[in-house]
Amino acid sequence: MSSANKDGAVAKRLAELGLELPAPPQAVGAYRPFILVDQILYVSGQLPMQNGQLAYTGKVGTDLIKGKAAAKLVALNILAQAKLALDGNLDRVHQIIKLGGFINCADNFTDHPAILNGASDVMGEIFAERGRHARFAVGVNSLPMDATVEIEAIIAID
Repeated sequence: MSSANKDGAVAKRLAELGLELPAPPQAVGAYRPFILVDQILYVSGQLPMQNGQLAYTGKVGTDLIKGKAAAKLVALNILAQAKLALDGNLDRVHQIIKLGGFINCADNFTDHPAILNGASDVMGEIFAERGRHARFAVGVNSLPMDATVEIEAIIAID
């Protein structure tokens, strides 16, 4: 990675926030972790992986803190995939267009947006206005490997 990329605005902002991107997780199925088409980067659904292990499992019920922490980690995994797709240069991110979130939750849970805020807040903290995005948050009965959340992203690239 060149020093220009290492010392870019996004890298500086991550350091200011005390955030570190994990290694980009490997795909857990027969798909690509990302695809760049023209100026749009599509990042496949990411799980809360850290050091090659699932860091958050199980359903969200009343523990919003666990769910939001899982969503924050997933946002960092999305950015790790984006960094890989963009040859290490996250300064090429023009706009986070959309996040789509699936929350593994108890049948009576209805606060899905609060969980996905864990990812949305991180995007806003890192990219400011460029991090504000459209999104959906849906509760589901299960997720791969019993993950707590799964989030996909669509990102416009300069």
